[in-house]
Amino acid sequence: MAVVFFRRWRLFSDAAFKTPKVGQTCWLVQKCYCTSSGTESTSTVASARPNVVSERHGSVVAVAINRPQVRNAVDQETARRLLEELKAFDSDDQLSVAVLHGQGGNFCAGYDLKELANHTAALKLEQDVTKSPGPMGPSRLQLSKPLIAAVSGYAVAGGLELALLADLRVVEESAVMGVFCRRFGVPLIDGGTVRLPRLIGLSRALDLILTGRPVGAQEALAFGLANRVVPDGQGLQVALELAEQISSFPQLCLRGDRASAIYSSYDATSFSQALQYEFDHGVPVVQSEAVAGAARFSSGAGRGGKFA
Repeated sequence: MAVVFFRRWRLFSDAAFKTPKVGQTCWLVQKCYCTSSGTESTSTVASARPNVVSERHGSVVAVAINRPQVRNAVDQETARRLLEELKAFDSDDQLSVAVLHGQGGNFCAGYDLKELANHTAALKLEQDVTKSPGPMGPSRLQLSKPLIAAVSGYAVAGGLELALLADLRVVEESAVMGVFCRRFGVPLIDGGTVRLPRLIGLSRALDLILTGRPVGAQEALAFGLANRVVPDGQGLQVALELAEQISSFPQLCLRGDRASAIYSSYDATSFSQALQYEFDHGVPVVQSEAVAGAARFSSGAGRGGKFA
């Protein structure tokens, strides 16, 4: 009887992880987000490959969470590797844009709650938020260059917080986002309560934070949580194409404007202070890039709004 009950429970639990329809509530997800597939144990599968892999595409780097057997849930080692990869990207002068994604059909199902449940004593968290790492790894970084998240499958709990770290989110049609950790008393301590209200407004953010409900791609687009919605299987490719487009622009100007927008949203204490920051950081770019750009325009480049 116990065996029959376990099999029925597992089938129901796995079914609960299927993408719910927009507006449909998905109440039961396995607590640890960590069901291994096939006959191999999770530890055996994990030891056979690195938790994080990266691949360069010219001036763009794709960074992937590589724990598909647990829907890319992040443990301490994965968090450390993610932080290393994104810090390396930010310090590499040959790279302009990074794309963060997950291998095997899911972006990230949050922190590995199995590790949290079984290894609480070994879990060491940096208390000073001005220092790295955050529990999910790179969540405390303030990158100087753009990061794009290619979201497929589940981007929930800490996985949602990683997606919020990105400047832009390319979301596949069947993807699901949400604060799924609401049901288990796991707090958002990787910037979720800070970034989400800034991106979509306090009212909508509280809707997601308080209910933990799943959000489909189209609702995420309407909220401003998703920047692009693309067919399933095309998220990474579209994100890479978007990254290549962004990397083709004059970078000093682009990064300066990006930094000013972020400063005005998070750090400026007044409108005039934000304007001053914009001006002070924009003026040096006039000589370094704008004069040359104006000359190109005068010679006929970019007429009619063309980007080529």
